[in-house]
Amino acid sequence: MTVSDEVVDLFQRRGREAYFGESVSILEHSLQAAWFARESGAQPHLVVAALLHDVGHLLHGLPEDIAQHAIDGRHEVVGEAWLRSRFGPEVSEPVRLHVDAKRYLCSVEPAYLAELSPSSLHSLKLQGGPFTADQARDFERNPHFEDAVALRRWDDAAKVKNLAVPDISEYVTLLRARLR
Repeated sequence: MTVSDEVVDLFQRRGREAYFGESVSILEHSLQAAWFARESGAQPHLVVAALLHDVGHLLHGLPEDIAQHAIDGRHEVVGEAWLRSRFGPEVSEPVRLHVDAKRYLCSVEPAYLAELSPSSLHSLKLQGGPFTADQARDFERNPHFEDAVALRRWDDAAKVKNLAVPDISEYVTLLRARLR
């Protein structure tokens, strides 16, 4: 099975599950994030990262309501480990950092925090809350900082019920081109 087949299979098997308290499935959320990335003119590696940023949710096998049980599934770590063996750091690192990007944005943009969905606010608490000023400065030094913040913004936007976007088959060629 090729990596692109593996991705399509994961989304077909688990992607129709609810997306953690939001009005879209994991598949809908992922496709929307990739579409927002592509529409913004993002580089191909970031479109792939946007598509696969929540792949850890599909891999860890934890139930949709884990946050209600005060458990952080660390999907960004699970996803990054899986992606690292298949793609380069230009894909895996923004995925690993997209939760930290939320924590960063909450600390530097008060309006950002106010706009988070109830599910994102709940997960923010489990993920450590907004960064301190020192943590924010450290995060800004990461070479993948800007990509992670861009990915986070597409992630936040990708919760629109019934938004018509291309399906997973649209990204197979792009996935193949970004492989290690």
